[in-house]
Amino acid sequence: MTSPKGSRAQKLKLPTLTRKGTLEVPSPTEKDWSKDDEEDWVFKGPDQEQDSLPQPYRMINKLVNFLFDHSWEIIEERDASRKAELSRIQPTIYPPLLESKLNKMPNCMAISQDYVFIGGTKGFSIYNLYNAKRIYVWEKLKVDVTYIWATDLGSEILIASVDEMGIIRLFYFYKDGLYLIKAINEVDDTSKQTTCIKMEISEGGDFAAFLLQGAGDIWLDVYKLPKESWLKEVEHPQLTINPKKKVRQLQLNTLDPVTADNLEMDINISFRGDVKLSLPVYIMKIKPPKPVVGTTFKSPLEVFAKIEDCCGLGSGQNHFIKDSQWERQAAIFNATFRKYLDGEWEEELLSMAAFHFLLPSCIIAMPVEVKSPPGVACVIGVHWTGSHNFFLYSLNRTLKDKVDPEGVWPCAAPIVVSQLSCCCSYLVLACEDGVLTLWDLAKGLSLGVIALPERCFCQSIHFLKYFLVHKGQNMYPEGPVKSQMKCVVLCTDASLQLVAATGTQRPTLSVLVERPVKHLDEAICAVAPVQALPGMVLIFSSNGSVHLMDVAKPQIVCAFAPPRSYHLAVPWKPVFVVSLHHPCFLLRGDHPDEIGSASQAEDIPNSIFYFNFEAYPLLEQISRNCTIPQANVLDDTTFPQVLPLEERCENFFQKRFRKLVKNKVKEQEYWTRLRRYSSLLQRENLNK
Repeated sequence: MTSPKGSRAQKLKLPTLTRKGTLEVPSPTEKDWSKDDEEDWVFKGPDQEQDSLPQPYRMINKLVNFLFDHSWEIIEERDASRKAELSRIQPTIYPPLLESKLNKMPNCMAISQDYVFIGGTKGFSIYNLYNAKRIYVWEKLKVDVTYIWATDLGSEILIASVDEMGIIRLFYFYKDGLYLIKAINEVDDTSKQTTCIKMEISEGGDFAAFLLQGAGDIWLDVYKLPKESWLKEVEHPQLTINPKKKVRQLQLNTLDPVTADNLEMDINISFRGDVKLSLPVYIMKIKPPKPVVGTTFKSPLEVFAKIEDCCGLGSGQNHFIKDSQWERQAAIFNATFRKYLDGEWEEELLSMAAFHFLLPSCIIAMPVEVKSPPGVACVIGVHWTGSHNFFLYSLNRTLKDKVDPEGVWPCAAPIVVSQLSCCCSYLVLACEDGVLTLWDLAKGLSLGVIALPERCFCQSIHFLKYFLVHKGQNMYPEGPVKSQMKCVVLCTDASLQLVAATGTQRPTLSVLVERPVKHLDEAICAVAPVQALPGMVLIFSSNGSVHLMDVAKPQIVCAFAPPRSYHLAVPWKPVFVVSLHHPCFLLRGDHPDEIGSASQAEDIPNSIFYFNFEAYPLLEQISRNCTIPQANVLDDTTFPQVLPLEERCENFFQKRFRKLVKNKVKEQEYWTRLRRYSSLLQRENLNK
């Protein structure tokens, strides 16, 4: 025990000044004394001089000091980034041209012709693209519409919507009438209800494919769309109306026409629920490929007999490898890479599919008797999750025909992303190892193979309409361009790459945006090409900013933003749509003051903002003067690769011929002048 006197003595100890570091003998002259001598002394208590803090207070002291030091580093970093942001040149920010206020939250948007289709609560609405006014609303569902597509069929529009239950509905919009064609996967028994995960409509609207899921299985349904019959049936509706036929109550809840009390109409659009249109024709069901297992064939002759018609050649299903060989190979693999295979295996995910409708071309082998009209899809290409193969299925079949692929394109690694260009001429397959394979489907040749940078993997691919840089400005060449393609690749690390391929030359890869390291809020989450502006793409960042980038330079041209009272509620998943045939794009904005107070998502006030590129001075001239005449392309020696080989050869011989003719004329003029000069000399000599 300690005595009270000792305790009192400890209380009476006075603090002392202690010199930091080791003690040194001071210099004899005062000139050499340190001017900051006072800073070398610290104020310490006598107890602190004798011993340090006991545990656990010493550990707490270290943690508090570390917390303060780390906080100060964050403060300094934020201050430096703020100064760098202020010193950086900010792009011009353009506000929206029009605003369409909505009472309910829109989930998706689509543009076709002069109309905007917005899917939301219990249905979808139709708006005028030019004045942003609502002209019709169809709200007859009990759930929300989550996805919507609109395909231009010429004078009519095919609309496809998917609701929260995964039920897909096809609509036909013609002049002033809206018609429901069919709910593709709707059934009476809810226990047998399937869910639509993905869909695709061919260019021109001749075929449609729906990826469905149900009862632990997944498959792809392909339909042929009778669009010629639809046009006849809507032009002559009296031929299809059957007033004696009673409609079921389930259909009445969906097909009742909407009253005009809550509409702001510019034109008179009516829902024609009494007109029955021809149903899509179901042609085939494609299932995921079976896993490769040991052979069931007893001899190689059976294998060759199986692949006699070459259907499915390359899929790996027909082989002569036995189960024992598979097991032996698996044992060797597991023994070699055991340290990498230790640990829990992840649960195998349900297989997904990506699919595209392909036009007739040299690269797709079709039977001689099959003749597809030009511009109409003849093949659907499919690849499944974890599969190395890209399967090709002919669309010229019926439901009774056996579903076997007419062709298989194997890749060295599993295919993760595939993308078809808008003109259906180019296809890019991105594999799991970051390798891209570029195909020219129209010419039937490969444009090359190129690999992304190390540890950089493909997330999405976006095709650009091919452009040239003429006198510092991006221009579209007039006339068709063959075997020339450019696309931007958004990678999983939020970097952006530009891939360009030209004929048989080696494809090139250039970095547009580096992977963000310090400013993670600037990570790119979505990219959209702008057809109205050559070589331009819209970049959506995680912080809610929207920039327009010129990929040829590359640099930011300008930025777009809604009014300050609005922002993007989910900036990493923006709701937007870019028009392919109009110089504009639409963006959904949410009111920040109402998000927290709203009881439900549909109660949040939202707006759709219209941005027109031709309304901004910086982009107006680019949008209106974006093509270069063919003559300028021919005269410019930097663009010879734009033209096909035949035209290049023809232009070369024409220039050569003109040059020879010009030289021949000059030669004739030379000899003529020489004769005149010699005759003049002879006359002068005679006169002398």
